[in-house]
Amino acid sequence: MSSSILNRAQAERELQRLIKAVEQHNYRYHVLDDPLISDAEFDRLFTQLICLENDFPELIDPNSPTQKMHGGVAEKFVPVTHATPMLSLDNVFDASGLGDFYRRVQQRLKTDEPLVFVGEPKLDGLAVSVRYEHGEFVGAATRGDGRTGEDITHTVRTIRSLPLRLRGQQVPAMLEVRGEVFMAREAFLAMNARAAERGEKIFANPRNAAAGSLRQLDAAVALERPLEIYFYAVARISDASRMESQTRALTCLKKWGLRVNPEVKTLTGLPALEQYYDELAKRRAQLPYEIDGVVFKIDSCAEQNTLGFVSRAPRWAIARKFPAQEEHTILEGVDFQVGRTGSITPVARLKPVSVGGVVVRNATLHNEDEIRRLDLRIGDRVVIYRAGDVIPKVVKVIQDARPAGAQRIIFPKNCPVCDSPLERESDQAVIRCSGGLACAAQIREAIKHFASRRAMDIEGLGEKLVDQLVNLGYVAHVADLYRLDEATLSALPRMGQKSAQNVLAALEKSKRTTLARFLFALGLREVGEATAAALASHFGSLNALRVADEAALLSVPDVGPVVAKHVLAFFANEHHCEVIDELLSVGVSWPAPSSERLNANAHHPLRGKIVVLTGTLTTMTREEAKARLKAIGAKVTGSVSAKTDVVFAGDQAGSKRAKAEALGVLIESEAQLVTYLSNV
Repeated sequence: MSSSILNRAQAERELQRLIKAVEQHNYRYHVLDDPLISDAEFDRLFTQLICLENDFPELIDPNSPTQKMHGGVAEKFVPVTHATPMLSLDNVFDASGLGDFYRRVQQRLKTDEPLVFVGEPKLDGLAVSVRYEHGEFVGAATRGDGRTGEDITHTVRTIRSLPLRLRGQQVPAMLEVRGEVFMAREAFLAMNARAAERGEKIFANPRNAAAGSLRQLDAAVALERPLEIYFYAVARISDASRMESQTRALTCLKKWGLRVNPEVKTLTGLPALEQYYDELAKRRAQLPYEIDGVVFKIDSCAEQNTLGFVSRAPRWAIARKFPAQEEHTILEGVDFQVGRTGSITPVARLKPVSVGGVVVRNATLHNEDEIRRLDLRIGDRVVIYRAGDVIPKVVKVIQDARPAGAQRIIFPKNCPVCDSPLERESDQAVIRCSGGLACAAQIREAIKHFASRRAMDIEGLGEKLVDQLVNLGYVAHVADLYRLDEATLSALPRMGQKSAQNVLAALEKSKRTTLARFLFALGLREVGEATAAALASHFGSLNALRVADEAALLSVPDVGPVVAKHVLAFFANEHHCEVIDELLSVGVSWPAPSSERLNANAHHPLRGKIVVLTGTLTTMTREEAKARLKAIGAKVTGSVSAKTDVVFAGDQAGSKRAKAEALGVLIESEAQLVTYLSNV
C-alpha cells in the first residue's frame, strides 16, 4: 500500500511493523550472522521505512533503525559522570602472576575449592558504557578517567550491531552495560585502503581507528567506519536479583539482543584458566579482531561483592596480557630485495628489538609508495608491529623524535643485483627488475619457490644450497636441478656424500607430482595454490592449458582478467616453454586425469557448496584442503552461518563447530573430507 493513501493511525501501525521487521533482520544479520532474507530484500524493507517516515516525519521514532543513518554534528563532548565507575583491570604477564592472583582470591574467599571464573578475550578496542531505559537506547559514554567520560551517544548510535531497542518481553526498566568497540582486521584494512586511494588519513591500527571514529563530532563520519561492539558486563540494572553470576548476566544480554563474544567460557580451576589462555594465544592471529590478552572474572556475583575493589581495579578480575605486538626502535638503513617475479621490496634494517617474544632486526616496507606515505627516513624512531607469524612491518614514524641528520630514502633506478633498469606499470605500486631470468636474484627465488614444500617438495634443497648452486653456475633454471649428480653435490661445502645422495633422492621423488603442484611450482604471477588447482581441474592437461585463450581462462572459477593476462604472458614466453619442455624431458610427470575423473569433478557433491574448515587437520594442511576444495568449485569461507552447507571439523575444533551445531549445519569429520577429495 502506498504511504500517500494511509491515514495517521494506519501509518503509525505500518511504521511499527516495518521497524520491527528491520530490527529483526538487523539482529539476524549483525548479531547471529544468520540472515533470513537477501540483502536486496532488506534494502527494499529499509527503503519502505524511509519513505514512510518522509511522508509522516512527525511519527519518526528517535530509535528507528533509519536514525543510525543521520549524522548530526555534536557541538562539543558533554561530560558524563558514571553512576558505576568504569574501573581498569590489574595485569599479569606470565603464568606465575596468574597463579599468584588465583591463590590470593582463594585466600580472601577462605576456600581451597577450585574457583569458577569466566574467561574472555581482551579486545584491543575502546571501552564504552551504554544505557537503555525501558528497552530503548538513551546514551553512551567513553571510560574517560573511570568516573567521568565523554558523551558519544551520537557516534555509538551508528554502530550497526548495536540494537537501539532491546529484544524480548521482559527487558529491564533500566540497564547500563559495558562493552568494547572495535574494528575487525579485514574491515580495518579495507577502510585504510579506501582512505589511501582518496589521499585521506591512514590509521596505524584498528584500536586507534575505533577510538578516532567514536570521538568524531560528526556522526556521519563514524557511520562510514566499520565499527562493531561486544558487551561484557552489566554495570547497573533495575532488577539486580536476576544477575547472580557473570554467566547469567551474559546470557541475559544475549537474550536481549546484545552481542557477546562467542569465545567466552566458564572455567573451573587454575589449570583451566591456563589452558584457555594458551589456546587463545595460539589462535590469536586467526581471530578476526585484535586481542592483547585474556580477562578472567570470578563468576559468582556474591563472591565478587565479597572480594570488592581496590582504588582502581576489582579484586575479582585480572587481565593476563600477551607479549607486546608493537615496539619502538630505530631505523638504521634500508635494503632492497629482488623477488622471484622481479618485484623490488624495500626492507628496513632495525636496531634489534624484542616484539612478541621474538627479536626483530628487519621489517617489510612493502613498496616506494609506503615509504612516502610514512614519510620514513633513516635514523627515525619507528613503531614495529608483529602478530603471530606475520612478517614484522613498520607502521608509524614518531615524527617528534626525528633526529636532525635523518636521511631521505632513495629508491634505486636499477636492479641492486643485475643492474637492469627498474620498471613500474602505471596502475601498480610494485616496481620490478626488467632483467627477468637473466637476473641471478630472480633465478634463485624461482628455484627456492619451485623446491618449496607446497610446490615440488624437494627436501634438503634449502636456501643456502640454492645460493651455492646458482653462484657456482651449476643451475641456471629449475630444469638444471634434475641434471645434478653426486660428484657435483658432494664437493660442495658442508654437503658430503650422504647429504648429496639425500638431495638426489628427493629430486627423483619430486618428479612424481600432480599437475596442480607443477603449475604452482612454475611460479606464474598471481597463481597461488588454489588457482593452480582450479586450472588443473578445469583443463585436465598441461597441453590444454598452454593453448587456452583468454575466454577459456576466464571460464575457470576464481580466474579473472589479471590472472588470465599473466597466464597468457607466461606461456607466450619462449624461455618458459623451453624450461617446461626440459622438465618434462627429465622425467617430471603426473597422472593423466581420466574422463571419468574430470566428469566426477564437474558433478562433485561439494561443487557450489559453502564449506568451512575448522580445527587441526592431520592428513593435509589447511591450505591444501582449501585449494583442493576450491578446485572442485566449492566456496570455502572463514565463518559459519545459516548459509553454510557443511563444516569439516578436525581435532580441537572450537567455536565454529559449536556455532554449526547451534545452527543445525552439517558437520563432517576429516576422514569424510579425505573421502570427498580422494579423486580430486
